[in-house]
Amino acid sequence: MRFLALCLTLLPLPLGAWETPRIGTALRADLMDAMRPHAEWIFGAPLVFRVDELRVDGDVAFAMLEPLRKDGRAMTPADLIPGHSRDIFEFDGPAMQALFRRSGNTWVAVHWAIGATDAWWFGDPYCSDWKSVIPEAC
Repeated sequence: MRFLALCLTLLPLPLGAWETPRIGTALRADLMDAMRPHAEWIFGAPLVFRVDELRVDGDVAFAMLEPLRKDGRAMTPADLIPGHSRDIFEFDGPAMQALFRRSGNTWVAVHWAIGATDAWWFGDPYCSDWKSVIPEAC
């Protein structure tokens, strides 16, 4: 998955309007806060994210994230809350991807995955709404 993320960042992309919110901005914090409950449901709290990719255009966003413990320690199978499958560590660890939509003043992780072994966001049905933040996928 990290190889795919690297390839996606090195591909020449059509000029787009998406932006990457800077560290410390309210927008970036809001997006991480939208994803945090999903990660905490799997790993428990507290946790933070290493951001591999973050794109925002208007009311839609795309993220590639790595959940970490607050001390920066990588997640391990021992961190899983009982009942969650260790399969997410089988290939490239607990990398997470999400497609977000803003609803009023709140960001919502509408589609997300953890430990995905493919680029699930490529193509339909995601392009109709998120093309501006995943142009290489559409």
